[in-house]
Amino acid sequence: MPVPVPQQRSVPAAETSHGDLTLLVIEDDPAGTTITVPELSAAAGTRVRIRTARNLTEAARLLTDDVDCILLDLALPVAGAGAEPAEPGSEPTEPLSGRADELAALTHVLRIAPLHAVLALTAQDDTELAAEAVRVGAQDYLFRGELDARVLSRAIRYAVERKRADIAQHQLTESRLRAQENARLERGLLPTPLLDGSGLSFAARYRPGRSRALLGGDFYDVVRTPDGTVHAMIGDVCGHGPDEAALGVELRIAWRALTLAGLCGDELLSTLQQVLEHERQSEEIFATLCTVDIAPDGRRAGLCLAGHPAPLLARHGRPARLLPYEDGGPALGLLPRARWPRRQVELGGAWSLMMYTDGLIEGRVGTGGSERLGQDGMVAMVNSRLEQGLAGEELLEAAVAEVRELNGGELTDDVAVLLLGRDPERIRRWGGSASRSHPASVDRPPSPPARAARAQRPPL
Repeated sequence: MPVPVPQQRSVPAAETSHGDLTLLVIEDDPAGTTITVPELSAAAGTRVRIRTARNLTEAARLLTDDVDCILLDLALPVAGAGAEPAEPGSEPTEPLSGRADELAALTHVLRIAPLHAVLALTAQDDTELAAEAVRVGAQDYLFRGELDARVLSRAIRYAVERKRADIAQHQLTESRLRAQENARLERGLLPTPLLDGSGLSFAARYRPGRSRALLGGDFYDVVRTPDGTVHAMIGDVCGHGPDEAALGVELRIAWRALTLAGLCGDELLSTLQQVLEHERQSEEIFATLCTVDIAPDGRRAGLCLAGHPAPLLARHGRPARLLPYEDGGPALGLLPRARWPRRQVELGGAWSLMMYTDGLIEGRVGTGGSERLGQDGMVAMVNSRLEQGLAGEELLEAAVAEVRELNGGELTDDVAVLLLGRDPERIRRWGGSASRSHPASVDRPPSPPARAARAQRPPL
C-alpha cells in the first residue's frame, strides 16, 4: 500500500504546531533507534507521530510541511538519493572540512528541506563529525549509543525552536535589508529643483500616507529653462500604494523632460495624459496636476489646473489668497480629448506661492472630526502663520504640524507642499543671479512654534 502523503502547506510545521509533533526518521534500519511511539510520547508529554524512511528517495516522498523534525543517520548511504529538485531559491550546503562524503546525506537533506529542523545521528566515538554536522546546518546532534526517549524528546523540542528562531532571524534580516534598499531608492526618486540663476527661494515638505514609506502618490518638480522661465508642478495620483508612487515618479520625470523640451500648458498636459494612459495599471487611475510657469521677470505666471486645488499666493503686506480656479480642466486620465486652459495671473514684486496636494486640506477638524479643514481653513491657517512672521521651511513645517494636530494624529493621505518666493531686495543684494533651493524635507519632526514677538518680514 502506498504511503499517504499529507496535504502540502505554505509554512513549515515549526511555525504552526500546537503541541503534536511529527518526526521523520531517515535510517536504513529504523528499528535501530529502539524508540517507540508510546515511549517518545510519554517523554515529550504530547502526541508524537513517527515516520520512517530507509533511504533519501523515500524520505523525499514523506517529507512534507507537517514534519516538525528530521532525525538523520549520518551513516546512511547516499546511493538512491535520486535527483530531487532543491527548494526554489535555496543553495546546496557544503561541508566546511574535507569530510564531504561522510556528510553527503546531510547536505542532501538540508537542500531539500531548508525549512525543517534536522538532528544528526552518529556514532558516539565520532564527536568531530557530529560537530561538523552542526556547522554545516543541523540544529543538533545525538549519539546512537546514548539515545533514549527523554533525550530525543528534548532534542526535538530544542531543534524545532532553534530552527524557528533561525528562520525568524533570517526573515528579519531580509526585511531590514529590503527596507534600507527601498529607503535609498525612494530618497533618490525625490526631485532636486533646478533653479540656479532664477533668484527665487524654494522650500518643500513631503509626507507619504503609507506607513514606513518615503514616497507616495504625490509628486512635484521645479525647473528653470534657458529662457529664464521657472516652471513648477505638483500632482497627485489617486491611491496610496507603491504602484501609485511609481506612476507619480514616471509622471514627474516625463513632465521635466517635456518642459525642458519646450512644451507647456495644454500641449504639455495632453502629452502627460498619454503617458498616464500607457503606464497606469487600470483605466480607473487618474492624476490631478497644477502647473505654474513664472515669467523671467518674476512678476507674472501662467496657471494650468487639471482637477487640482489652486495655489495660494501671498504678497508682502497683504493676506494670502487662492489663485483663480474657475477655468481649470479635468484630472488627467478622465477624458480622452480634454483641454486645459492656461490663465495669466499677476504675482507682483515680492510674493510667496504655495502649491500643495489635497492631503493638506482634507484632514479632519473640530470636535469629533466631523468636518474637513478645506481650502478656506488652510488660507486662514497660513495667514495666521504669516502674521507670526514665519516663512520658507518654518512656514511649511508649522502648517503641516498644525494640520496634523487639528486632525488628531497622522494624516492618512499623502501630503506634498512646495513654496516658491521672490524678494526683489534679496535679488539686488545677491546680484540678481542667486537662488536658494533645497531638497524636500521628508518626515522631519516639526520645529517649535515661532515666538509671537518675532519681527515682521516678507513671506518668503
